Amino acid sequence: MKMIRAFIRPEKEKEIVLALEGAGFPSITKMPVFGRGKQKGLQVGPVRYDELSKIMLMIVVKKDDVDKVVSIIMERGRTGFIGDGKIFISPVEEVYTIRTGDSIL
Repeated sequence: MKMIRAFIRPEKEKEIVLALEGAGFPSITKMPVFGRGKQKGLQVGPVRYDELSKIMLMIVVKKDDVDKVVSIIMERGRTGFIGDGKIFISPVEEVYTIRTGDSIL
């Protein structure tokens, strides 16, 4: 299994989440986060915004589903402007259900 962490624009959250749910990926963790990328924030006139608001989506999927999920996030999240976000993919070694203690993998 793989964990996909996507940092997306807040205004794209609903569109991406609905597209993922529609494609059969209903289990999503999302949280508001703040940060900056290579551009080190945003300059608007004399004001510099060091940290920009983003939404982090975390989704654990089977290896075979990674490309499909990434494609949905990129297609729905892209505006073509700086700050569209990033996607990180990591291996998931173990998963346990807290209530039962069962291992899922």
